[in-house]
Amino acid sequence: MPAAALPSTTVAAVLLPGERLRVDAAGNGCFAVVHRDSVPDAVRVVRERAVDAVLLSVHRCQPDQVEAVRHLVREFPGIPTVALVSQHDPSSTEMLLRLGASGVQQVVDVTSPTGWNRLRQVVGQPATRAVSRIQGPILTALADSPGDARLFVEAMIRLAPDTPTVTALAERLYVRPSTLMSRFARAGLPSPKNYLSAIRLLHAAYLFEASGLSVADVAYRLEYSSPQSFGRHLRAMLGVTALEFRRRFPFPVALERFVELMVEPYREVWRDFHPVAGVQIG
Repeated sequence: MPAAALPSTTVAAVLLPGERLRVDAAGNGCFAVVHRDSVPDAVRVVRERAVDAVLLSVHRCQPDQVEAVRHLVREFPGIPTVALVSQHDPSSTEMLLRLGASGVQQVVDVTSPTGWNRLRQVVGQPATRAVSRIQGPILTALADSPGDARLFVEAMIRLAPDTPTVTALAERLYVRPSTLMSRFARAGLPSPKNYLSAIRLLHAAYLFEASGLSVADVAYRLEYSSPQSFGRHLRAMLGVTALEFRRRFPFPVALERFVELMVEPYREVWRDFHPVAGVQIG
């Protein structure tokens, strides 16, 4: 069976024309780059789609854009902003100091060959922070489960942001939806639809940690058809509005609640559960 593909790591970048080709080459097979001409344009990318890092050339960033960098770092603390240095001169040193004062904490100097390897390490991590933070406590609670069950949960958490239905999830895992649903029902577990919906809300709670994202931004990031559709989902699941969800269920609370309600009562069942037996999950 072919394996489900890992989602690409995406980097929003503001670079010199000569830097673009070199960064694209460095990211080949490691991360995808969305190029923009200014920091405000890069911020719009961060608002509109899932971005894992922002890369700013100290040679392209203009002094009048430093305030936009400060807002970016403050409003999106979960997305690392990285300064790129490709040559040494007084103006780049001055801009590097300004970016540091604006909250940029990581610098990659690519004037030497090792710099490109460091760039891949800094911005090319295969798992997003959201996935890592969600998976940790859940997989710890499922430590006694079979390997294929844990792989299924890992895949569901990884795919949930852009997989709104169980049918789409089953297709990406190369299993029939009816087979998946019947296995959960026979085991006495909540339905895969309930698990997927709850995990999508964990991703929403994580995104809401960024004060720069509105309800509409989060709805479209998670591929709801509209903010109203996202709101209906929240009312059906929790009986709250999007703004109430943001206030009452910060990410740590939402994650703890998921483990308490969706994992802990069923740990014995998961210890002998094989949701996608015979299927290879990548």
